[in-house]
Amino acid sequence: MRQLCANLDSLETVSSTDVRTAIELIIDTGRRPNEICKLPWQCLDRESDGSPVLVYDNTKNLRHARRLPIPGATAALIIKQQQRARARFPNTPTDKLKLFPASLANPHGTKATTYEWVSAKHRAWVKNLPDFQVPTVIVEDGNRVTTMLPFDKNKIYPYAYRHTYAQRHADAGVPQDVLQSLMDHRETSTTPRYYRVGEKRRREAVERVTTMQFDRHGTRVWRQAKTLLDSEHARRAIGSVQVPYGTCTEPSNVAAGGHDCPVRFRCVGCGHFRTDISYLPDLEAYLADLLRNRERLAAFANADPWAKTEATPSDDEIARVRRLVQRVRQDLDELTDEDRAQIREAVALVRRSRGVSLGMPRVRQPLPDLRPERTG
Repeated sequence: MRQLCANLDSLETVSSTDVRTAIELIIDTGRRPNEICKLPWQCLDRESDGSPVLVYDNTKNLRHARRLPIPGATAALIIKQQQRARARFPNTPTDKLKLFPASLANPHGTKATTYEWVSAKHRAWVKNLPDFQVPTVIVEDGNRVTTMLPFDKNKIYPYAYRHTYAQRHADAGVPQDVLQSLMDHRETSTTPRYYRVGEKRRREAVERVTTMQFDRHGTRVWRQAKTLLDSEHARRAIGSVQVPYGTCTEPSNVAAGGHDCPVRFRCVGCGHFRTDISYLPDLEAYLADLLRNRERLAAFANADPWAKTEATPSDDEIARVRRLVQRVRQDLDELTDEDRAQIREAVALVRRSRGVSLGMPRVRQPLPDLRPERTG
């Protein structure tokens, strides 16, 4: 992005000032390219404190007159563009005039330039730029090394600037709910698709979450030594062995990538099981599922006693999960409001950055003294 912005003068040379300004606004505001191209002349407003706001239409979701806070430099770009549009069409009422009037078949400036036009000019500009050398990790002789390689220019297109807008704000530590509002997303799940969690923020989140880690008995496992925290970072970096409601350190299961559970799904009864506060929603859902299944099976009359016994969750398992949930919640409630807010933000970040599905592990072939597999 720094290299692209350094070459914006050449974009104006090969296209026009209007195209350059449109691209700069797309970069600065993170709006969809079509939303910028269709901006009305009267798109700049001020809050009560005088800070500038961009007023635009989210046409994709039929949400009109959306308001986006913008910096003063971006507002200055809009003001200069307003002056150019007004100079071209001095007799057109401003409520009819477009900020980026089309160049052809547009005698009154009421027709906006098209995204296709801006995109074509942008594509020609990028194509003629020198290669952008960026640090890239590659594997040489089995070792990961960083080298400078040309960036793929096919990845440089106007809509990609919306993703860079989200990434810049995420890297600056903007909370997800605020970023969701800035991106004007209806669904919370949409926003994380627009950026990747930076290693620095991920590391800080891992350290916060790791200090609230528990074993199967609900005993808090303190990991404050730097060497242990480094091990925790390394474990997560290579793809930790995740199991339902926590992580597993059993050697054979680790070697199998979490698909060779020796205790047949009974993770909360295993000494190799660890959980932390980021798994609290999963533990709560698991407890609710156990209680619900126990009630259903108690009322189910069309089954032999042995079948109901096999299928019914044990009281020990329910008690263990309930104790874990209560223990994690107790430690969370004992925190100050500030610490609790930081933990919750770290939990949200860690949950988003998990790259391994929490599906149930496969069952290891049962030993002769174990009960046979159920086929239902």
